[in-house]
Amino acid sequence: MKQVRPKKNLGQHFLTDLSIARRIADTVDACPELPVLEVGPGMGVMTQYLAEKPRPLRVVEIDTESVAYLHEHFPRLHDNIIGEDFLRMDLHTLFGGGQFVLTGNYPYDISSQIFFKMLDNRDLIPCCTGMIQREVALRMASQPGTKAYGILSVLIQAWYDVEYLFTVEPSVFNPPPKVQSAVIRMTRNQVEHLGCDENLFKRVVKTTFNQRRKMLRVSLRQMLSQEGINSMLSSDYMTMRPEQLTIQQFVELTNMVENVLCSCTSS
Repeated sequence: MKQVRPKKNLGQHFLTDLSIARRIADTVDACPELPVLEVGPGMGVMTQYLAEKPRPLRVVEIDTESVAYLHEHFPRLHDNIIGEDFLRMDLHTLFGGGQFVLTGNYPYDISSQIFFKMLDNRDLIPCCTGMIQREVALRMASQPGTKAYGILSVLIQAWYDVEYLFTVEPSVFNPPPKVQSAVIRMTRNQVEHLGCDENLFKRVVKTTFNQRRKMLRVSLRQMLSQEGINSMLSSDYMTMRPEQLTIQQFVELTNMVENVLCSCTSS
């Protein structure tokens, strides 16, 4: 069977450098023994090295041409090649509902969606590794006070420790992307409960970063009345911008917002 043609509509950029493919595959060794799910294997350049590891491996691929190629070249994975859309899958049906490592050369245009799904299934995924657009990787790993610090940074680092491992140049892909790539690893931290309403936490983070240049007393007007804002003006947070807040401070801010919302509802 001839090689698979990269499809622009699926955001496919096939890795061609075998040494980098092996390096990425080896990032899963930080969580030994757990089974592995590879997203978007394409023609299996990473799959071949993941398959060498003494642990269960399943791959999920939405491209039917790639699925046919994988069946032909990886016959021993026959029952573990899933021709579905990862974003629509029920991850509890994999590996008997047990934990697994998530990895892949993720399509750039849906990488954030993949990581939000990871967050929704964080009890199943103690470790996630793989390659994404470098700009996104920098945002995920950035710290408070930096320009890259934003929604992804806060929401992911609330539950995972993020490591920026190494940069990958465009020349090792077919076709070469117009941007640099990076390999990351996220390992579940010890946090079981944030200490606030998690849905409200996400809403506060997204609302404030959507107006990241404004002080919180301005951006929070999207959620609170002027009276509610006034009741919080004694807090130092209200003169800060979102990129200045740590995750714990966002938790505290969320609890303050919840108190205001509850008082408005009860009055």
